[in-house]
Amino acid sequence: MEELVGDAENDFARESRLAMRKGEWTGVTQFRARDQVLANLVVIPKKWAYDFVVYCQRNPKPCPLIEVLEPGDPEPRYSAPGADIRTDLASYRVFRNGEFEADVREIGELWREDSVGFLIGSSLSFDNALVRAGVPYSPDVWVLNSSIPTRPSGQFSGNMVITMRWMSAEQAVIATQLTGRYYNNHGAPVHIGDPEAIGADLMNPIVGAPVEEIPDGVVPVFWACGVTPQVTLLGAKPELLITHTPAHPFMCDLKVDRICLP
Repeated sequence: MEELVGDAENDFARESRLAMRKGEWTGVTQFRARDQVLANLVVIPKKWAYDFVVYCQRNPKPCPLIEVLEPGDPEPRYSAPGADIRTDLASYRVFRNGEFEADVREIGELWREDSVGFLIGSSLSFDNALVRAGVPYSPDVWVLNSSIPTRPSGQFSGNMVITMRWMSAEQAVIATQLTGRYYNNHGAPVHIGDPEAIGADLMNPIVGAPVEEIPDGVVPVFWACGVTPQVTLLGAKPELLITHTPAHPFMCDLKVDRICLP
């Protein structure tokens, strides 16, 4: 791959990815991406790719596809031309046969001729839009298992993973109206209110501290989460699965406010 080049409008994203490629940016991408679309990364062997594409198509809320790369090609030609998903994230997570192996800085040695990369929308992309609308960053964002079923495809099945943010009732209305525009980034919430109604497991969160009680005056708001496809893939146990490390999604050239509904 050539070094990242492009127009001035996308310089921030491209310079950021180049810094990750060189190992100069090793921290989180979350909250540092300005108005760029952030994408969850999945890399799997080609033999698993068709059923996974169908799974994403059947479950667009937790699995909104930004781009599917050609087998063996690490360049996301639509969302970030010139980038290389083998090097342009700050941290990757490697699994073999459903078991965690390591977090690594680049995946060039793991890349295969049959590797297929998927970039899947992330709710982290609309945080800045919420702030502009008067909904401040949630001090805590939980990632939780739920009882909401997904539609299966081949060997892929399971329940939806969700994110939970705490807001006031007024903020919840604004957030619902606003995020409904961002269909590429999970869209509007899947539930507002009682966690038990969707089987949200507050005591055993995937990310975040256990929650024994929702404070007075707080409305829990739940979005579909991009961890869903990762959990589903781990259940299917492909011989090799590569994802981004949590809070280290891929930074696209795409602008959040340009790939949303008007």
